[in-house]
Amino acid sequence: MAERELRIRIGRREFTERGLLLLLSGVTVTISACGSDSPAPAPTPTPTPQSDVPGVISANHGHTATITAVQITAGNAVSLDIRGQATHPHTVNVTAAQIGQISQRQQVIVQSSTDAGHSHSVTFN
Repeated sequence: MAERELRIRIGRREFTERGLLLLLSGVTVTISACGSDSPAPAPTPTPTPQSDVPGVISANHGHTATITAVQITAGNAVSLDIRGQATHPHTVNVTAAQIGQISQRQQVIVQSSTDAGHSHSVTFN
């Protein structure tokens, strides 16, 4: 009797859907390319989003050096004022080639200008 009640509770639509699912459960779908036997082209890798890259400054006493993501994306030479909280300025000039290296997260060391009788090495990774 329970079996008969189950049949009554299932409508035509649900019966049809279940039947189709049962039929399709054993179907394998094969997709093949048209027109060429050559392999599909490799997808173009998505570039890694750039982020600001801070520099580590030798013998630091308040200076800061950061190459921004915008500067890295532009790929041009950059001149940075690294004064930060120090009482005197220093300038660091980073070439376009060095910006390219920094964008690839390669280490680049740049010497600052000499001001107030000294200079600093700035390391970007």
